[in-house]
Amino acid sequence: MTNSQKKTQSTKNSKTLVVVESPNKVKTIEKILGDRYVVRATVGHIADIPEKSGAVDVANGFAAPYVLSERGEAVIAQLKVDLHFCDELVLATDDDREGELIAALVVEFLQPRVPVRRAVFHSVTKESVVAALASPRELNVALVQAAKVRRVLDRLVGYEVSGVVRKKVRGDLTAGR
Repeated sequence: MTNSQKKTQSTKNSKTLVVVESPNKVKTIEKILGDRYVVRATVGHIADIPEKSGAVDVANGFAAPYVLSERGEAVIAQLKVDLHFCDELVLATDDDREGELIAALVVEFLQPRVPVRRAVFHSVTKESVVAALASPRELNVALVQAAKVRRVLDRLVGYEVSGVVRKKVRGDLTAGR
């Protein structure tokens, strides 16, 4: 087989791994995109800042490591298997702070060695999904940072204040964000 034939064969068999948040979207998106795409869901967040005291290093610029949850470990393990058979990764998590953070953490923990694109669609229709894949964008670092800052605040302040609110005001309330 010549190099040209190998390249054609490789292109024919190439697949793209598409990662979304919601498992409810997977089947519909698979039907829209066809068999050249593998669609998987993170089922929300895959990692978090540990709950232990001192997890946020205030003296070091509020550094806060993210650690995979048990479910997150399983998600990343499956994505690694799927990515082995794909030549591209598309991050199609929600178009908000949390979705952007999930996408960034997928990249951080998956460490793909294939091209990575960020696609955003606001409805699960053929037109919207196809258009999103046709016009990818970069990860929005500002949104990722905003989500991380919000989570740091939760760890530093939110849990303490929520305990007081539950005791002093009502047992089912939290401080919220």
